[in-house]
Amino acid sequence: SKQCNDMKKYYIHKAFYFWFSGAHFTLPQSVRLRGGGLPATYKAVQFHLHWGENGSQGSEHSVDGERYPMELHIVHIKEKYGSLGEALNDSTGVAALGFFFEVTSGQNKQLDRVIEALGKVRYEGDCEIEDFRLTDIIPQANKLNYYRYSGSLTTPGCDQAVVWTVFQQSLPISKNQLMSVDKQLLFGTEKPMTGIFRPVQNLNGRVVYTSVPAHSLCVLPNLITLFLCLRMPIFTVV
Repeated sequence: SKQCNDMKKYYIHKAFYFWFSGAHFTLPQSVRLRGGGLPATYKAVQFHLHWGENGSQGSEHSVDGERYPMELHIVHIKEKYGSLGEALNDSTGVAALGFFFEVTSGQNKQLDRVIEALGKVRYEGDCEIEDFRLTDIIPQANKLNYYRYSGSLTTPGCDQAVVWTVFQQSLPISKNQLMSVDKQLLFGTEKPMTGIFRPVQNLNGRVVYTSVPAHSLCVLPNLITLFLCLRMPIFTVV
């Protein structure tokens, strides 16, 4: 397996925008994602963030019961579809990549431009970030180790159409940066936009796979989490 080092086309052109479920950034659909056990080639449409309140737990996934203060989702749809709505009619029409953020003592300078953009759009609206690469904020991520399962959107109406890939290694964010995200955005009620996440759900019969070889894991299956160890190749972005 090779790391996915050629994600250089992850650019944001215009149109930063957000809606009730969190901060959403549009992405050019020229980016293609394939491999890593995915059933098709996918194109990028947007990425968004979910976070808690005052630095509390805000991730929408947990690992062995551990949750994180913020989670990044990069959303793709099969290249044959023209919109997210169309892709949701296909049980594997959407591929989402998830990255956890963990509070560290040092500041993640790559996040500053995103946080600055949030400050320019206090309410619903648009803001442009020029010459920005999404890989600027995920360079530290180990893209070889990840979890995979078939699931749903985490926003209404939670369509069962998503191939989820959640990376094991967290990304750094300082406490001050996390507090800035908390304070930048407002609901229509003028209250801070916090608690932007869906609570972690039970597996409900789903099977979660990991790319890590079985001999390197020591995980006991239980009613909530079951990991089946498969060696899956990492993605290629073209």
